[in-house]
Amino acid sequence: MTAIENTALGRLEKEGRLLNAIFKGGTTKQGRFGFRGDIALKFQAQVADEKRPPHYSIEQVLTVVQEGERSIPVLAGYLHCFAYLADVANVLDGALSPDGSYFMFCNNIDLLAKYRIKLGGITFNVLPCDESTVWKEMMDLVGVDKNDIKKLDAPGKLDYLLDATKDLDASYDEISYEDGLKRMEPVRNRNENRPV
Repeated sequence: MTAIENTALGRLEKEGRLLNAIFKGGTTKQGRFGFRGDIALKFQAQVADEKRPPHYSIEQVLTVVQEGERSIPVLAGYLHCFAYLADVANVLDGALSPDGSYFMFCNNIDLLAKYRIKLGGITFNVLPCDESTVWKEMMDLVGVDKNDIKKLDAPGKLDYLLDATKDLDASYDEISYEDGLKRMEPVRNRNENRPV
């Protein structure tokens, strides 16, 4: 059984940042630990012992880590605002690798935009996400058909999808974080146009 303490997610677990887990545990691969959920980026001030939800998080995170390795090889997630990317780089500092594959889907960038942004030596692939899920977007991005994985269990599906991202050639336009801030659009209200 793979213990989270011995993986690159151990520190985030200790800091109480791994929240709303749909899946959190060993996967089908030896020594591998998977996580689907949210990673808190900024906490609210706590009053007494009251637990408050974070101000904002990387939502719908998909990641797998290997026991005994210090960095996260692959991670995909959703950011409600592009500006939070700087927080991602800070919070995950030391847990990401220059060779890793990192995909951030953002609410408030042009729907046709696809960028590569380097922060602290780490490259993030930044893509738009509108009324979809990170899971579906990643499936489309790597060309995995849901029939390919329908017989697999949750950890097996996560392994299959994230293993497929290793061969993904994400040669998007490289821009600076500052340039991304200038280009970002207002954050769309995700509850707009939803039936009550």
